[in-house]
Amino acid sequence: MSPPFDPELAVVRFGTGLSPRHPPPADADAMLRRLSGPDVIAARLPIPVFAAQTPTVAELRALNRARRAAGSEGAAQEAYDTARRAAGAAADRQLMTLLARAAATPDGLRERLAWFWADHFALQPRNGFTRHMVEPFVEEAIRPHLAGRFGAMLTAAVTHPLMLDYLDQSRSVGPDSRLGRRTGRGLNENLAREVLELHTIGVGGPYDQTDVRQFAELLTGLVWNQDAGTEFRRNMAEPGAETVLGRVYGPQPSLAGVTAALEALAVHPATARHVSRKLAVHFVAPEPSDALVAAMAGTWDETGGDLGAVVSALLAHPDAWVLERRKVRRPVEFVAAALRALDLPADRLLALSQRDVRRFARTPMAAMGQSWGRPPGPDGWAEDEADWVTPQGLAARIDWAMRVPVHLTQALPDPREFAPVALGSALSPEVSFAAEAAESVPEGIGLVLASAAFQRR
Repeated sequence: MSPPFDPELAVVRFGTGLSPRHPPPADADAMLRRLSGPDVIAARLPIPVFAAQTPTVAELRALNRARRAAGSEGAAQEAYDTARRAAGAAADRQLMTLLARAAATPDGLRERLAWFWADHFALQPRNGFTRHMVEPFVEEAIRPHLAGRFGAMLTAAVTHPLMLDYLDQSRSVGPDSRLGRRTGRGLNENLAREVLELHTIGVGGPYDQTDVRQFAELLTGLVWNQDAGTEFRRNMAEPGAETVLGRVYGPQPSLAGVTAALEALAVHPATARHVSRKLAVHFVAPEPSDALVAAMAGTWDETGGDLGAVVSALLAHPDAWVLERRKVRRPVEFVAAALRALDLPADRLLALSQRDVRRFARTPMAAMGQSWGRPPGPDGWAEDEADWVTPQGLAARIDWAMRVPVHLTQALPDPREFAPVALGSALSPEVSFAAEAAESVPEGIGLVLASAAFQRR
């Protein structure tokens, strides 16, 4: 029996919203074909990978050293300030590129999955040197693996320079390593704990503090060299074999041992259950059915963590297509869906000045509760509706809806025609009347975008 596929729900629940330009997919297979095909929108609207993003972290740190050596004034300070401004401008352009992709893509599922997995491996810049490196991290560690193996994504994300920097892995030293014996430096368990608690097995899973410590010892030697990238330094690695969840890695420390442990964690049954439920919670409902989670986790186990197959199992299950929209759009989803419904061209969005990107996207999203690129912790953004439906957050959404669209285009659509485009079958008689009775076009557009129905998916 085929699932009750709903084209409108497909783009609202699993994509970036309804569009007057891009028709909904005909079926789930069409969604999966696009997901497994070329990343067309990323090629059209590129974001540099980590090593190619300028200014580089090495450049910023070198300029900072020169500034501190020369004092707080003069050419060295000016050069540092210029580079910092360039990093901020790069981060703002990346945000607008992300929103432009969501507005212009025929493959909304890919964008939503990229956001989900970026949140699953949530990190934030620790200082001004890396604030423009979060999207490059997503670009090279997350996007290539959206329909691939979870083990490959996990390895790419956990060993990425930005993750190592965020969780202080480069400071973790095996107590009995050559460096540890000489300096007295010791373990940092941050990365090991987050991988087990958040990225794989999950809190309450079948591991204990001994597993955390042994895994932390296995990870010693994994560091970020700002000139050479991720590397493994044997003089920092704890000697001897390590046992994590009953599997032995060794007898000597190596990058291969780290990779083997990550691959084993990626296919662990507890990982399958934990991450499958997290996917279902994010896309479908705060309390997804046990049957849906079991179907996804079973596919995970059968395929060794093939994420394309797991998404297929999600889309194939009837419980994924319940009509009630029980999830609230996060601020990035709300803004992206609004830009998409307004059919704003990507080139127009990318032509916005940095000041306007901040006025119309970054600052309003922060007021709505989502400071993009700075999640509250390694567990990412909240899934609970109560975290987004707050007086301040709703006021910020209404303000954006009423104020911003007219600044983005002078050719706003007729609100009476826009309402069914933006809301589809969720358009109520009350919102339809409000759109028709509005005193101005911007007001009518704002009333549609501020409606309760537009906040939900």
